[in-house]
Amino acid sequence: MSAPAFIDVEASGFGRGSYPIEIGFVDTEGGLFCTLVQPEQDWTHWDETAAALHGIERDLLTSHGKPAAWVARQLNARLAGQTVYCDGWAQDYPWIARLFDAAEDAPAFKLDDLRKLLSEEQAARWGGVVAQVREELSIGRHRASSDAKVLQIALQRVQS
Repeated sequence: MSAPAFIDVEASGFGRGSYPIEIGFVDTEGGLFCTLVQPEQDWTHWDETAAALHGIERDLLTSHGKPAAWVARQLNARLAGQTVYCDGWAQDYPWIARLFDAAEDAPAFKLDDLRKLLSEEQAARWGGVVAQVREELSIGRHRASSDAKVLQIALQRVQS
């Protein structure tokens, strides 16, 4: 049985001026995609607290990140027509919008909040199940594709 696709965004910070630095997703069949995002010229905000969570250095983005237009094309090609879920819609939506704005493109997929997939009872157990999956997979730092995979596995467990 396939599970919904999940996407996760790591960002330069938490508030105004922050931008996506890594985007990863897990598709409905469990396949992973992840890429670093090269900052646009006017994307200058950098928060060391956020950097401590994801462990990505700004220099790495400049040398190994992909341009926003390339990332947007990849997301659209791989996720077109799907509803893709995230656990931080209020943060992820603006970051994805910022990416697509920079690419002068629009998402070909719908981004939605995973809470819509959970009953009250499942929502009450969600945090514990996510922590258990993270521990089992030995995931320390927050990285986009591994975080998306954790969400997908946790959803399958909490719904079984």
